[in-house]
Amino acid sequence: MSRRNDCIDRSRRRLLGAGAALGAGAVVLPWAGRAPAVVTSERSRPQIPHGVASGDVTPHSAMIWSRSDRPARMLVETAPTESFRLARPLRGPEALAADDYTARLYLRDLPAGEDVFYRVRFQSLEDPRAVSEPVVGRLRTPGGGRGDVRFVWGGDTAGQGWGIDESLGGMRIYEAMRSLAPDFFIHSGDTVYADGPLEREVALPDGGTWRNLVTEEKSKVAETLDEFRGQYRYNLLDRNVRAFNAEVPQLWQWDDHETVNNWYPGEVLEDERYRVSSVDLLAARARRAFLEYAPLRPVAGDPQRIYRHQAMGPHLELFFLDKRSYRGPNTRNRQAAPGPDTALLGGEQIAWLKRALLASRSTWKVIASDMPVGLIVSDGEAFENGANGDGPPLGREHDIAELLRFIHHNDIRNVVWLTADVHYAAAHYYDPAKARFADFRPFWEFVTGPLHAGTFGPNALDPTFGPQVMYQKAPPEGQRNLPPSAGLQFFGDVRIDGASGVMKVALRDIDGQSLFSVDLEPETA
Repeated sequence: MSRRNDCIDRSRRRLLGAGAALGAGAVVLPWAGRAPAVVTSERSRPQIPHGVASGDVTPHSAMIWSRSDRPARMLVETAPTESFRLARPLRGPEALAADDYTARLYLRDLPAGEDVFYRVRFQSLEDPRAVSEPVVGRLRTPGGGRGDVRFVWGGDTAGQGWGIDESLGGMRIYEAMRSLAPDFFIHSGDTVYADGPLEREVALPDGGTWRNLVTEEKSKVAETLDEFRGQYRYNLLDRNVRAFNAEVPQLWQWDDHETVNNWYPGEVLEDERYRVSSVDLLAARARRAFLEYAPLRPVAGDPQRIYRHQAMGPHLELFFLDKRSYRGPNTRNRQAAPGPDTALLGGEQIAWLKRALLASRSTWKVIASDMPVGLIVSDGEAFENGANGDGPPLGREHDIAELLRFIHHNDIRNVVWLTADVHYAAAHYYDPAKARFADFRPFWEFVTGPLHAGTFGPNALDPTFGPQVMYQKAPPEGQRNLPPSAGLQFFGDVRIDGASGVMKVALRDIDGQSLFSVDLEPETA
C-alpha cells in the first residue's frame, strides 16, 4: 500500500486553511450557512466535464483548478480525510466565458507532508439553486517527517498524429505514473500539440489501425484562441489523464508545440495550413490558453511569465526555464560573440536564475529545462537548441556557457537538469575533462518522453560541454514516429531520501518498468 493510503493519525491533523482566490474580483470566504438547495433538473445544473487538478504544490500551499461548462461560481471543500468529516467549505471565483469557464483557488497554510482531500462544485450564476455534482481530488504536500520527496516528469503529449485511441487504453502512461503515488509531476513542455491535427484513422506498421478520438479543434492547426483552448480540452477527455490530475499535483512549463513547431518571437510563418502568419499573435493566444489550463499560480507582478522557481523542502528546489519566449531567431548558430541573435534564455531570465540558484539553500537544485543542453536539434539548416555540432561555445551556447560558468565560480553544488523534447529516454553525464568548454562543474542531465506521442531519436551529441551517454533507449535505426502502442514511451522518476539526501533517478517505460537508475550522492562543502 502506498504511503498515500496509510492510516492517518487524525489526532495530529489540523484543519486545512486557504488563502485568497486568484481571479478578477474573487474573494475566498467560508460559505455562509449550508450549501444551497439543488434543483432537480440536470439540464440546469453546471457540469464539470474535464475533472479537477492541483498544481504549484509546496509544503504549505497548492492551487486547485477546474472548469465548468457555463457561468458558475467555484465552490471548494478541503478536508484531512477522504470522508470529508472535517471539511471546510470555501467560496471561490466565478468561472466565465472570458477564461473559457476555467477557475482556480489558491490554498495556503496547509500541513507539510500530509494528504489534502478536496472536492469541487460549481454553482450556477443564473440560478443559485443549480449546483453541480462534486468531483473529488487529492494531493499530498511535500516535506514533513523525514523529508522524503518523490516526483515524476516527462513531456510531449498527443503529438505527431497520435491522439486518444480508447480501444488501446488511451494515454495509459499517465496511469503508470499515477500508480507510483508521486508527490507531484513536472510537465517539461509540449503539453499539447497545437500544430498537429489528428486523423480519425492511422495505419500502423503491424497492419493494424490507430483510431483517434477527434474533436473540431483537433481537426486543424490552432489559430484562434478557442482552437488553442481546445487542445487542452482534448487531452482532458482521456480518463487516464483526468485520474492522474485528480491525484498528482502538476508543475508545467512550455516549449514550441503549444504554439507551432520550432517557433521564435518575430517569426512569420510560411505554412499553407495557416491563415494567421504572425507567430507573435499565435504565441499570445497560445500563452493565454496555456495559463488558463495550467493549474499554476501566476507569478506575482508578472502573471504572463512562465519561468519561475519553487522550494519543495530542505532537500529540493525546482527552477523552471522558458527557452521559447526570449530567444533570438533560429539561425546556423555559429556567432562567435553573444548578441540579440544568440539569445536562448535572454538576459533577464539568466539574471533571475543566477540570483535564485545563489540564494537556494536546498540540497538539490533541479533545473527543469524544456530542451536538452547537448543534443543537436535542427530546424532545417538552422538549429533549435543551443547545440550546434562542435567547437567552443557559439551562438545560443553562449547563454549556457555563462550559466555553467556562474554555477562553477560560485561553487553551487548538486545541480541536476531534467528535460524531454527529443522523444526518447537518455541519461547524460557532462564532464569538463572531455569538453571543449571546461569552465563548469560536472553535472547530470536526464531526458524522458514522449508521454504520448511519436518516438524518435537518438539525436547526435554536441561535444562543447562534454556530454557522455550513460544510457539511452530509442527506436531501432531507420524507424521514426513510432506510435505509443509500440511501447517506446518514457517518463522519469525521482526519489530523494530525507535522511541521507541521496537522489535516485530512474527512467521508466510505458508500463512503469525501470530501464535505468542511478543514485546521486549529494556533495557537501
